[in-house]
Order: sequence, then C-alpha cells, then structure tokens
Amino acid sequence: MLRKLLAVSITAALALNATNAAAETVSTERHKVSVNTITDKLNKPWGMAFLPSGELLVTEKSGTLRRVTRDGAVSDALSGVPSVVDKSQGGLLDVAVDPNFADNQFVYISYSEADPAGGEGTSTAVMRAKLSDNGLTDGKVIFRGAPKYKSGAHFGSRLVFAPDGHLFITLGDRYSAMDDAQTLDNHHGKVVRIKPDGSVPADNPFVGKDDALPEIWSYGHRNVQGAAIHPTTGKLWTVEHGPKGGDEINIPDAGKNYGWPIATYGVDYDGSIISDETHVEGTVQPHYYWVPSIATSNMIFYTGDQFPAWQGDLLVAALKGSHVARLDLEGDRVMHEETLFEDAVKQRIRDIEQGPDGYIYLITDDRAGQLIQIKPAE
Repeated sequence: MLRKLLAVSITAALALNATNAAAETVSTERHKVSVNTITDKLNKPWGMAFLPSGELLVTEKSGTLRRVTRDGAVSDALSGVPSVVDKSQGGLLDVAVDPNFADNQFVYISYSEADPAGGEGTSTAVMRAKLSDNGLTDGKVIFRGAPKYKSGAHFGSRLVFAPDGHLFITLGDRYSAMDDAQTLDNHHGKVVRIKPDGSVPADNPFVGKDDALPEIWSYGHRNVQGAAIHPTTGKLWTVEHGPKGGDEINIPDAGKNYGWPIATYGVDYDGSIISDETHVEGTVQPHYYWVPSIATSNMIFYTGDQFPAWQGDLLVAALKGSHVARLDLEGDRVMHEETLFEDAVKQRIRDIEQGPDGYIYLITDDRAGQLIQIKPAE
C-alpha cells in the first residue's frame, strides 16, 4: 500500500518537477565527479533521510514533510506533521528513519515547538510517528528541550541512531543563553541520548544526579547541527557552529564538557572577545576546528563503493562558500582537508547523505531548494 500511494503522489507531482539541470563535471584530487541538480522544487529544505525503498523523506522548514524520488519527483505534503514555529532558525528540521523501519515503520522528526503552556518560549522537540499510506500517524513527542526559551536561534536538531539503537539528539545553546551550556539543569548546548520511545537509558552519565537532567550525554556545545556514527568505532562524531571562527568537530564522550563558551577558538560576530581561553582545565579540546568559520551543517562518513578513494573519509557540508570539506582520516586523525564542489553548488548546503546507491546527495536551503546528486563522471 505504501508503494502504491507513493506512486500515485509522485505521479501527481511530476508536473512540478520539470527542472533537471544538466550535470556539471568537477575534478577533485581523487575523483572526477558529476554534479547534477535533480530538482529545485523544494522550499527551504533542512533535513533528509533515505527510506529502505530508496526514496527520500525531506523536511521543509515551514513545516512540510515530503517524499522525493532520486529522479526528482516531489510528493504532496504528508499529513500528521506537528505544528512548528517557523521563525528565524526554527521550523521543521531533521528527519531520521528507525533502524528497524521495515518492522515498525517509525520515523522521527525534530522541530521548534511552541510552549504548550502558552508562553513566548520555544525549544527543540522530537516526535516519533509511523509512516502510513496517508502520512504520519500515531505521533508521540518523545523529547522536549527544557526550558522553553524566547529565542529564534540555535536549535541544533540533528538526529542519529547509535549502533545499540539509542537515539542521539543534538541541541543548541539558544544563542543568548550560551552560559547555560555549562550547567546541567537544562538542555541548552547539550547532546542528549534517549531510547527510541523517549525513555532514558540507565547508563547515561548523569542518571541519578539531582543537579542534572538524565537525558544529557555531553555538554559545553554551541550549536550542533551535524552528527554521524563512525563506521568502524561506532562512536558519535559531531560538528558544531562556532561564532566568528571556531567551528568544531568533536567526538562526544559520556559526561564530558566541550568548553563552550568558557573556551573557544572564535570571537563574537562584532569582533568582541567571548573568552580569552581556547582551553580550560576540565574541558575537552575540539578534535578539529576551523578558523575562519565555514558555517558547518551536517556530515557523513563515506562508506560506499562509487568513490573508492574517499572510503572512510569524513565529508562535512558547509553553508558558507557552498562546499563540502573532505577530511582525509587515518584512524581518527585528520591528515588533510580538501574543498569540494564550491564552484558547482550555488546555494548553501544544509544536509548531506550517502544514498543506498553509493552516490552522495546534498540539499540546499534556498526557497528554490535543490536536491543534488554527486556521482562518478562518465
């Protein structure tokens, strides 16, 4: 039934997707690739995830969830999406597919949620729902960031499943509440770890501590908008926005403090000093960082067969400069960085994923947002 509905909705939407720009061939240090815009009919997309069928689920910031085929057909809006606060950096954000989707049909979406009590604040929330014939059903909010806070910035919101089935949710410091990243009585500037039903794993680092929220996995983060699981070690890697400079890659360990804002390699946007320190005792240094900032979004470890010379590399998408940073890894160590696609992609890159075909897919967050496919040049 799901495939039948998909075929109907995609057929109905084909007229909206006449644009399929000619591919551009790009030479990189290790591969010659073809950069092809599959569709530009997405309205400020933010997150994407592949279904087992090979279709994509794509979020649009205004609050719309769509299915998109790899040839660019965009479905009508799916029903069952919760109300979102589409303001500044808030809206409908990431989407993830349950590792056991074939059995349970669960998908997860993160979004900026209004205060249910009627206050002016918002926070990141995560809903789990079943992907049914008509959209999402049986929706349940499994996480609500606390407290609700009056800010339109720094929601974090990337979702990634660990090999043990637990769900990591990355969060932001809400910008003007940056000092909260150093305290454990709130979710600002944290990575949290929960079970897929929203319950707290018993081995979380702060379980049983009166002065800490039990969902917290790590803290001292600014705005974590990228996350991926290392294919060999199974460890979580994250990438977060610095201010003006100081974007960071971290490998968050349970209970560790990653420094923000008492230690940073960046300065504020007006050039003022946030902290005189790049390292404070008791905090963890970034695994890798950028000065100046590249405005990181999401990242993946490439594990496919289409680009053999990139296997094991970390690919970090960037908003600034519209490029992907390829980090050549030896174990965990970054040996070399290459800038990819900066002249071929004309819009800010909001998400990056590896498809089941081994190709690389990008989405851009313009009002005429693009789904871009990277494959070997013929």
